Amino acid sequence: MKYVDAFRDGEVARTLADALRREVQADRSYAFMEFCGGHTHAISRYGVEDLLPQNLRLIHGPGCPVCVLPTGRIEQVLRLALDRPVTVCVYGDTLRVPAAGGMSLLKARAMGADVRMIYSAMDALALAQREPARQVVFFAIGFETTTPPTALVVREAARLGLANFSVLCCHVLTPPAIRAIAEGGQGGGASLIDGFIGPAHVSTVIGTRPYAPFAAEFRKPVVIAGFEPLDVMQAIRMLVRQVNEGRAEVENEFTRAVTLDGNLKAQALMAEVFTLRDTFEWRGLGMLPRSALRLADAFSGFDAERRFGLDYSPIPDHKGCECAAVLRGVTRARDCRLFGTVCTPETPVGACMVSSEGACAAYYAYGRSRDPGAAVS
Repeated sequence: MKYVDAFRDGEVARTLADALRREVQADRSYAFMEFCGGHTHAISRYGVEDLLPQNLRLIHGPGCPVCVLPTGRIEQVLRLALDRPVTVCVYGDTLRVPAAGGMSLLKARAMGADVRMIYSAMDALALAQREPARQVVFFAIGFETTTPPTALVVREAARLGLANFSVLCCHVLTPPAIRAIAEGGQGGGASLIDGFIGPAHVSTVIGTRPYAPFAAEFRKPVVIAGFEPLDVMQAIRMLVRQVNEGRAEVENEFTRAVTLDGNLKAQALMAEVFTLRDTFEWRGLGMLPRSALRLADAFSGFDAERRFGLDYSPIPDHKGCECAAVLRGVTRARDCRLFGTVCTPETPVGACMVSSEGACAAYYAYGRSRDPGAAVS
């Protein structure tokens, strides 16, 4: 814990804040998007925004894997759980994400569906091994961080010849989402963003190289940052320096874990088991080409969509929920009229209030005591 605590030192944070205030130019404003929900929670939990100059603001991005899953994908797995004799294995956050009419996997389980919460993809595989007469479907979600474990269990299922195991694959990719934000698609606030705080865990897998095209093409600097508060503050300082100097480069604050090329073994595993979908719907960003994965043809026998003949249809979110706009960076969590009243972690209306990485959940948990009129992003 001593090593972790060094990145949470209050005195060092105040020193960094003083240095940041000296470097920020008083006659201009700065706006940086923290792509990852893990950064949003670190910023909220440790009060990083309270240490920033008034003319520097942070904007929340779409880097929450549960949040970006559109309602249609939740409805798809709900129909599978309710209408077919299968066991659906899901991560905990996914259980309470609302679908059409307020239905959720948790409610489906109360209605008799066999829905199990698991802690890892290997748990789903182990269940299929223990109960060969049961069809077990793993609802696989997440960015590049959680994709290699799914690839590993699919390859192991193939090795074992498990006929009762399959994967409903909803793994999505970070670079296409950053591109969509930078291009300003779906009414996004690209023109307001001066740079990106790049994700930490994702970057340990893919490295820093994939971000270079965004910095060059859109003139938006990217700084990869760790999840501790001092990591975030140092990354903000590095972004400020780039903006002040007119640079737009990829820099790596998280050098203790992230390299230029990332984890080549994990990348090779992903390339073996998965292939790109032509298009995939994201909450807040719409249909993005080549932004998600499906199982490669060599492993198609473990594809739940093919095995059970599942179709996909887009379904609109609750009309009062602003989660989609929050994910695009054009609305603050507190600006949603449902925030903290109708929509709470106990009674979530949108996915951003459910997930442990959601912006709404972060500000509900750590920001309720602040001035309601204060800037949130």
